[in-house]
Amino acid sequence: MNNQTAGSPGPAGAELDEGSRFLADNPDIESVDLLISDLNGVMRGKWAPAESLKKVVRPGINLPLSLFGLDIWGREVEATNLHIETGDRDGFCRAVPGRIARAPWAARPTAQASLSMYTEVGAPFHADPRNALAGIVERFSQAGLTPVAAFELEFYLVDPAQFQKNGRMSLDQGNGPAPQNMYSLSELRGQNDLFAEIRAAAVGQDLPIDTIIKEAAPGQFEVNLKHRADALAAADDAVLLRRLISECAHRYGLRATFMAKPFLEWPGNGMHVHASLLDREGVNIFSLPGGRERLGHAAAGLLDTMRDCLLLYVPGFNGYRRLQPGSYAPTRIAWGWNNRSVAVRVPASEDSALRLEHRLSGADANPYLVMAGVLGGMLEGLEAGKAPPPPVEGSAYAVPLPQLSDDMDDAIADFERSDFIRRLLGAELRHVFAEVKKVELAAFDNEITPLERSTYL
Repeated sequence: MNNQTAGSPGPAGAELDEGSRFLADNPDIESVDLLISDLNGVMRGKWAPAESLKKVVRPGINLPLSLFGLDIWGREVEATNLHIETGDRDGFCRAVPGRIARAPWAARPTAQASLSMYTEVGAPFHADPRNALAGIVERFSQAGLTPVAAFELEFYLVDPAQFQKNGRMSLDQGNGPAPQNMYSLSELRGQNDLFAEIRAAAVGQDLPIDTIIKEAAPGQFEVNLKHRADALAAADDAVLLRRLISECAHRYGLRATFMAKPFLEWPGNGMHVHASLLDREGVNIFSLPGGRERLGHAAAGLLDTMRDCLLLYVPGFNGYRRLQPGSYAPTRIAWGWNNRSVAVRVPASEDSALRLEHRLSGADANPYLVMAGVLGGMLEGLEAGKAPPPPVEGSAYAVPLPQLSDDMDDAIADFERSDFIRRLLGAELRHVFAEVKKVELAAFDNEITPLERSTYL
């Protein structure tokens, strides 16, 4: 796969006719889903005739720049300054190279194309989270380093009608206690046809699925992606995998929810990021002499920037319910070796595969922004050369270390005043994201819950 960023020169003619080549190889295609991830990681875009693939590279497909000024409900947030006060101008959305593929779940022959946003003069648009991540990857390149990264995504399979009505799970276990059946192969067999379809669709879209496991709650599963020496491609993988799983589940009458905390009594859904760094010779820098010290510096950077980035990792009101002691979701700013109770874990591995696992993000976060925060924190630590605190042994929930806020209001305030975030994402994107989150929080704060009515009426 060609994973160069959209608009890069590439080999002569290699990307200029990618859409045309795809249509020549797939003459039955009738339409195309044009996809772009907004700040919340929600897929937006348009349906278009198949012939539109001939112009998705140059000049691109027009969509409003204000697409990135929408809240989680798709409503305009005027304080972002991206809407009518600027004339609601269009940008040019160009195809991400190598990300045109068939959508096998569609009823009619359909393709999909991932896009990234550019301005009228061809500059990457500052509020597109993929462009923000591309800028951070470029900083590593200038330092002679290549991030190697992969995502792990947890999700529940639920009955759509029951979940919408009363939050019940799809895999009804009768009237008795629902078994967890963690790592159960029989539970996987119960969804064998669905997971076989997910794997087949992933192969068709060049998404490098690795393992699928039964997770800690009834109806909860995890899909792991293979590591890529291309952080942009790894984030693309996560964005497209969520869509793929959701669409395949829909064909089986199920809904795949990546909601961070869909059930109070069961663990939430996390999005874990594994990351290491290669030098110019392609060697993992954490495996070289002095490598463990540098790994500690990278971990220190992640810990030092964790409060600044909390809003990137936990962007929604519901996500703060997931950060509970004993839940396998971190509550303290801690790191450790082979320890699943910490926010930053060093997994057990050979020295050649030494890496950091970032365990804080909810599965509904934007993968581009999560990766930006993780890589930015690691780079900050490497540049500072600061030693981390002692790694935690045993349960991090019982250790008197700095605690992560469980309040979205605190996370917005820390994000908005963070100089690190300004340097990481730019002042404009910091402003836009903060304003979107303020509007979302206000909506939840202004909602009277059924419990309040049943208690006080």
